[in-house]
Amino acid sequence: MLTIRREEPDDAEAIARVHVRSWQAGYAGFMPDEVLRRLNPAAWAQRRRDLGTADPEHPFTTLVSEVDGAVTGFATFGPYRNDQDRADLDPAYGEIVTMYVEPARWGGGTGRALLAAARAGLAERGWTEYRLWVLADNVRARSFYERAGLSPDGAESVYPVPLSGGREPVGLVELRYTARLDG
Repeated sequence: MLTIRREEPDDAEAIARVHVRSWQAGYAGFMPDEVLRRLNPAAWAQRRRDLGTADPEHPFTTLVSEVDGAVTGFATFGPYRNDQDRADLDPAYGEIVTMYVEPARWGGGTGRALLAAARAGLAERGWTEYRLWVLADNVRARSFYERAGLSPDGAESVYPVPLSGGREPVGLVELRYTARLDG
């Protein structure tokens, strides 16, 4: 049975494994292969601990989905980040910052459950509109969000993907999606 709960500090490694596997499966074909190959779950787990999203006082909340005690996905939400900067928050809008599901569970309802729980969390905090960023080439995710009632609002950004050897980063276009929470 699928359950959704708030992240706990001990979840960092499991969340990082889901995050890495999701990137490797979902971004294959448009994210450079060298980037996907070098993803390190241990480093991503440490980054999660450093960000402190498991702390109840943190402005962002991470929810995890579980089946039989195993983390199968996660979603992080909070105030909108101007220019995607966690230090420059706009309290007028909510944002789903990340949402990833174990690739073996794609299409099985985990994403829908996480999105519903994140939307409920945003509404509980008083937001009536929320936003999220999605890579333009991520057709699967874009279709998922569009089926859930989100739509692109015309804003675009470039996500710089660092490459090894001091080479210039690859810029991947991101689109901002938005939806109302009160309708």
